[in-house]
Amino acid sequence: MDLFRYPFPSRRTVVLGHRFGLATSQPLAALAGLEIYLQGGGAVDAALAAAIALTVVEPTSNGIGGDALAIVWDGEAQGLNSTGKSPLHLPPLSRLDERGWEAVTVPGAVAAWRALWERWGRLPFEALFAPAIRYAREGFALSPEVARSWKRAEGVYLPLEGEVHRAFREVFFPEGRAPAPGEVVRLPLHAETLEEIARTGGESFYRGALAEALLRFSEATGGYLSREDLWGHAPEWVRPLSTSYRGYTVHELPPSTQGVAVLLALNLLEGFDLKGMGEVERLHVQLEAMKLAFSDTYRHVADPAFMEVSPEAFLDKAYAEERRRLIGPAARPWPDPGLKPGGTVYLAAADGERMVSFIQSNYMGFGAGILVPGTGIALHNRGAGFTLEPDHPNRLAPGKRPFHTLIPGFLSREGRPLGPFGVMGGLMQPQGHVQVLVHLLDLGHNPQAVLDAPRWQVAPKEVLLEPGFGQALALALKDLGHPVRLEAEMGPFGRGQIILRVGEALALGTDPRADGLALAL
Repeated sequence: MDLFRYPFPSRRTVVLGHRFGLATSQPLAALAGLEIYLQGGGAVDAALAAAIALTVVEPTSNGIGGDALAIVWDGEAQGLNSTGKSPLHLPPLSRLDERGWEAVTVPGAVAAWRALWERWGRLPFEALFAPAIRYAREGFALSPEVARSWKRAEGVYLPLEGEVHRAFREVFFPEGRAPAPGEVVRLPLHAETLEEIARTGGESFYRGALAEALLRFSEATGGYLSREDLWGHAPEWVRPLSTSYRGYTVHELPPSTQGVAVLLALNLLEGFDLKGMGEVERLHVQLEAMKLAFSDTYRHVADPAFMEVSPEAFLDKAYAEERRRLIGPAARPWPDPGLKPGGTVYLAAADGERMVSFIQSNYMGFGAGILVPGTGIALHNRGAGFTLEPDHPNRLAPGKRPFHTLIPGFLSREGRPLGPFGVMGGLMQPQGHVQVLVHLLDLGHNPQAVLDAPRWQVAPKEVLLEPGFGQALALALKDLGHPVRLEAEMGPFGRGQIILRVGEALALGTDPRADGLALAL
């Protein structure tokens, strides 16, 4: 039986409810959130239970040692940035090892869970961990797309040598291979670690036993993290940036995230009648707008304390009008952003009071390939988002947040919340957001059709197209000067979730590129 092959077309439909909705990339995570909601939790409780469960059932994309960000609508859009800084004692580096301690910044996910729960949680903090702990201890059947990612990771992580990577390989590749789809995976160390985090309200991760285990391992294997780094981490409540588009308000988190790329691109596209265009022209204009948005984003966005321009400067409509003149009938070159594809999980949740857009990640798949022995803490490699380019605002330095690909999105209209949306996947994220919004607001597609639609991606040296676009369209874009590559299957095009309020109802969609599930009541 081939659990990877589906020779016949399949069709998902919008999931509808009116009291509660949750969409994630993993069915077990969605069920964890529903379980917590049915116990009396709200949308935030459900979202956190799902996020915690995702560290177990989708470890190929996120983990306890990653970062997290969120937008919560509670009368207005409120943002949380719980991304970590580089170690204070990081020495000057001439190269950055993406799978070494140089790329490990302070993990912020645990602090994000705690901060969101403190503000909006209804159930005890420990209750949110129960489903994830059960999955980790009793085991779960590995889903096909996660198994596919795990298999791809073999070539990256199995060759890693040295004591620093030994515990990681023992936990995630105990038989020297990735588990197969349908294989039951058990992560007992993960269960114990989540129990410790739950019992201590997250304190152990930054100031207690888990922190000490992390610091001992870092010191023994050439790491740079210190008590000052862990003790000094604090999530930041931030005001999302926004722009108007077709009468709607699109909300994104400010730098050091790449959310401004979405808003820049939308400001450029607002001057075009996308609905009235043919498919070739519409795609051409979107590709050119995205390249211009990336040009500004990758030149200027960094830790806000080091930026040379104000984030609000990107949102000036007059600036967009000026830049729009650069979009002509032929393709233009674009800069190489120099960043690598990422692994991330995104989820959306809503109830009658609040809506949640939540994203967390270990960055490049499993992250750094470093796991603290005796725990389930696989550390991210978010520091790989820095550049070593001299005089760049995002240049690697101690005590600094790297440029961050994670961006939760949110949509409202005339001060009323419509819902959360997101597309995970490194540099694909802003491009995915733009495509979701064009399909939703320009072309009038429903939330599931928005996610089903074939996607494009502006990559550093070429334009990638999903097979749904077809050869004729690819050739037409090539005639305009785009270096197009038509992919044979759905690949690096992100995986999204969306919840949209339609009258009194909630309409949910979940991406067919993942194993996901949308649930609503």
